[in-house]
Amino acid sequence: MNATAANGAWSSSRPRLPLLKSVAGDWGGRVGLVLLVVIIILAIVGPWLAPHSTTTPVGIPGEASTGNFPLGLDFLGRDVLSRALSGGRSTLLLAGAATALTYLVGVTIGLVAGYSRTLADPILMRTVDVFLSFPALLVMLLFVTAFGGGSGVLVAATVLVLFPGVARVVRTATLEVSTKAYVEAAVARGEGTVAVLGREILPNIVGPIIADLGIRFSWSIILIASVNYLGLGLKPPTADWGLMVSENREIISNNPLALLAPAVILALLIIAVNLTADAYLRQRGRSRTR
Repeated sequence: MNATAANGAWSSSRPRLPLLKSVAGDWGGRVGLVLLVVIIILAIVGPWLAPHSTTTPVGIPGEASTGNFPLGLDFLGRDVLSRALSGGRSTLLLAGAATALTYLVGVTIGLVAGYSRTLADPILMRTVDVFLSFPALLVMLLFVTAFGGGSGVLVAATVLVLFPGVARVVRTATLEVSTKAYVEAAVARGEGTVAVLGREILPNIVGPIIADLGIRFSWSIILIASVNYLGLGLKPPTADWGLMVSENREIISNNPLALLAPAVILALLIIAVNLTADAYLRQRGRSRTR
C-alpha cells in the first residue's frame, strides 16, 4: 500500500462525529450539556458572587432560611449560599486534574501493552489486574490514611484507582487498530514506535477514549466527594460540596438546605456528565450504522 492509500485509510477510520455536534443532536445530550456548562460557570464565578465570607460565622449555627440567608446557615453559623457558590472550584479542579492524569497514565500503559507484542503486555496488564482486584473506595481510604489528606493526595489516590480501567479500554482499542493496513504501511515506511502510536493509532482510538471519559470523570467526582464526606480529604474550613454534606449532617433537622444544597449540586453534576457521555455514545453508534 502506498502512502496516499495509507493516509486515506487512516482518515476514513477516524471518528467522524464531532463531540459537540454529536451531543447537541440528542435531547439528553442537550440537557446534560446545559447543566454541565451552568455548573462549570457557577464553579468559576461563584466565589465572586458569594454575598458573605465562606469562613466567618454570620449568625446562629443551623439557622434556617431567611431573607438575608436564602439557604440558611451551617453548623458554625456560616452562610450556606456563599459556601455553595465557592465549593465548586475544588470539586471540579480536583476531579479534572485526577481525570487528566488518569488518562495520561492509562492511555500510555494501554498503548504500550496493546502494541508491543512482547513480554511488556502481560507484565503491564497483570499489574493492572492487581489494582483492579481491590475495591476503589478501600484503596482511596488506605492511600489517604497513609499519606494524609490534601489536594495532591486526593488526586494521586483517584488516579491509582481509575487508571487500570482506562488502560484496559485503550489496550483493547489498540489491539484492534494495530492490525489495520494503514498501521502496517507506517511500519513498512520505517516509522518508529512512538510515531506509529502517536500518529496512526492514538488518533484512531479517540472515539473509545471519549466514550469512556464521562464514566471516569463521574467516578472522580464521586470518589473525591466520598473521601471528603468521610472527613479524610480536604480539611475545614475549605468550601467544598462533599465536605459541606459531611459537616452539616448534625443540623439537618434545623436547616436541611445546608446539606441538600451541595448534595443536589453534586448529583446534578454527575447526571450532566452521564447524560453528555450517553448522548455521545448513542450518536456515535448511529453514525456507525449509516
